[in-house]
Amino acid sequence: MDKQPESAQFDEFAEGYEIALERGIAVSGERKDYFAEKRVVWLKGILGTTPMVKVLDFGCGTGSATPFLLDIVGAKTLIGVDVSEHSLQVARKAYPEKTSFFTLDNYVPDGTVDLAFCNGVFHHIPLADRSGAVEYVLRTLRPGGVFAFWENNPWNLGTQYVMSKIPFDRDAIKIPPPCAISLLKAGGFQVERLDFQFVFPKSLSFLRGLEKPLASLPLGAQYQVLCRKV
Repeated sequence: MDKQPESAQFDEFAEGYEIALERGIAVSGERKDYFAEKRVVWLKGILGTTPMVKVLDFGCGTGSATPFLLDIVGAKTLIGVDVSEHSLQVARKAYPEKTSFFTLDNYVPDGTVDLAFCNGVFHHIPLADRSGAVEYVLRTLRPGGVFAFWENNPWNLGTQYVMSKIPFDRDAIKIPPPCAISLLKAGGFQVERLDFQFVFPKSLSFLRGLEKPLASLPLGAQYQVLCRKV
């Protein structure tokens, strides 16, 4: 039997997405908001005081990153795009201010976005469609705009275990960091840095002060490729 279209898969999980995700990451000892916030905190630390007025959340799902992109990055406008209309309905209800949420087909990239952000999206995109997704993001950005590409690190055994426990991640085709970098470069981005995060679970939280100096090593559960439209 053919796989369901991605929109159908995530429409199915829209209402229970948070529960399924929380169950999957429970082994870390943290809730999903811990990771959602720390990703944006890490990104903000790199961006510094550079203004990011208009932000795109590519594959926004139910809007988990929305409050952090608004509050920490300081976005004045946030555009969320996703394949799942049901997930977008959840996001619209939860975050009605400073936001607009669209299906991918209903948002036309116009080259005005300062920062594009995605987390754990590309491993759900079929291999043949990934270059098109990169090109879509590129078209949303203004010249010099930044793309923060977060993905799960397949070199981390904990990541492998967690993804096996989450229904919508179980069969995903994971993306090793070198493949992500090649994909982004081929799509016209200038890659500026690669960082790994989330090395220590909550039980070892006293060691988290080491995560910043360890960020260049492929130890963390996730990685960020920061790149720019030239």
